Amino acid sequence: MRENYASVEEMAKEIWGEKTRVMNSVRVPGGDINSAYKVHLSSGDQIFVKTNSIDNANFFLTESRGLKALRSVHKIGVPKILGMGIDREKEYSFLALEYIESRHRINSYWETFGHELAQMHKAQCLNFVSQSGAEKDQEAGDSRYGFMEDNYIGAGPQKNTPMKSWVDFYRECRLMPQFERAQRYLDPDARKKADQLLGHLDLYLREPEFPSLLHGDLWSGNMLCGPDGKAWIIDPAVYVGDYEADLAMTQLFGSLPERFYDAYSEVNPIDRKGYLRRKKLYDLYHLLNHLNLFGSMYLRSVLEILNAY
Repeated sequence: MRENYASVEEMAKEIWGEKTRVMNSVRVPGGDINSAYKVHLSSGDQIFVKTNSIDNANFFLTESRGLKALRSVHKIGVPKILGMGIDREKEYSFLALEYIESRHRINSYWETFGHELAQMHKAQCLNFVSQSGAEKDQEAGDSRYGFMEDNYIGAGPQKNTPMKSWVDFYRECRLMPQFERAQRYLDPDARKKADQLLGHLDLYLREPEFPSLLHGDLWSGNMLCGPDGKAWIIDPAVYVGDYEADLAMTQLFGSLPERFYDAYSEVNPIDRKGYLRRKKLYDLYHLLNHLNLFGSMYLRSVLEILNAY
């Protein structure tokens, strides 16, 4: 995948031939961060293009690397990356993906999704954790959690420094940065509770049996039915962590059908009791991020979790 196309049309010419032209673009729903378009080409092909300001080109660079990681394990549907770049003439950055034409869901849609997500979570993934400097530093080579680079959770920065301990990673790369950004919303009592939680996180979270490649932002809006009638996943915030973090996100803004979780457990058994004790701590990360991005409407939910622990 090239990362330096000067325009969508230049990319299309390289892939479909020199005579290819962009015929038209139709705006489609694409979240509140980027603009999204269905682009029709003279070749008869259709592609999906996201755009943002030139200053936010790194959004697309990190998203493309996350999508590439998810695709590489070959366990679940993920859109193919066509290319990205900066169109300085039109003053935007862009990411182009294959256009996913949805079909009717297969009868076992939720069961198949559960099986495939569990298979993705069980796939070998240590090669996605940055090994930079590992030849000189043995500890870097032992890291199990994190990612090859920092990325984004929505429009918020997401720290992915490689670490050996999941509890340490979740404390230092997930909760601490969000609490630091949320200081203006927290009174002294809430800050004290946050410090207590961070100091005793090992009492509540587990060290997983194995690390998992995670989508990272797996709410229902980031799932769609693909051309094969099965679930595909989009708009990731990829890193390597505990698979329970992905499961928790599927339930934060409305749960998926129970048959999805039952099917997931057939491939990767869920410790239901333990998961329910830990789930709110995984919710806390996303609620803090929403608090920092969208404001005080999420403060009550954050405080309820702090009070519970």
